[in-house]
Amino acid sequence: MKRRTLPVAAALAATAALLLTACGSGDDKSSDNDKIAGADQGTKTPKESASPSGAPAGDKPDGVDVSLPEDMDLVFDWDKPKDKNEAAAMDDAANFFRAIYRGVDKRTTKDAAVTAYATGDGLKYATTQIEARLEGGWTANGTRRHYQATTRSAPNGNSVEVASCVDSSKFYSEEVKTGKVLKGEPSITDFDYFKIIMVKHPTGDGLWQASKVFVETKAAKCQ
Repeated sequence: MKRRTLPVAAALAATAALLLTACGSGDDKSSDNDKIAGADQGTKTPKESASPSGAPAGDKPDGVDVSLPEDMDLVFDWDKPKDKNEAAAMDDAANFFRAIYRGVDKRTTKDAAVTAYATGDGLKYATTQIEARLEGGWTANGTRRHYQATTRSAPNGNSVEVASCVDSSKFYSEEVKTGKVLKGEPSITDFDYFKIIMVKHPTGDGLWQASKVFVETKAAKCQ
């Protein structure tokens, strides 16, 4: 799904740290802090019809690789909106999530995908998620499902809110050194509701970046 070419400037960005979210129902679950600094808490709910994980291996939607290993499966079980901007923002919200877990897999916060699909507080959020797993010695394993998505455009047309439920009950932390997959009992802590504010990149042709991330943890409406 080659869509657009990312300007070189978008691939360069500073990083900063904030809170962290956990990975699935593993024993290392980062308590209830599945929220981001600067992020409010929202709401969510599930649905069905799975889209493939991240972009297929080698796929570069903006000239940036967002492929993930086979054992790290992000499923986006949602329908695209008819509005062109909202559809593009939704695509890049998915790429934002892929970028985070690509950073986890590559063991770096500097991967081009992270700086391509995130800016401002969104970049801080992505950096924090990756750093938490690097510090813990974890990668991720399993399937993380994103569903029941909605979009809402700002009047000026330059930002779109993409909201969705996330089910991490089958998405676990894995110890990098030992390969041990950390599994726990499924619970309400596996369900989160995300609201991501996507903003149009000023020079990117159709590129949208996550500028803010709001997370409601233990989202009962997503069960």
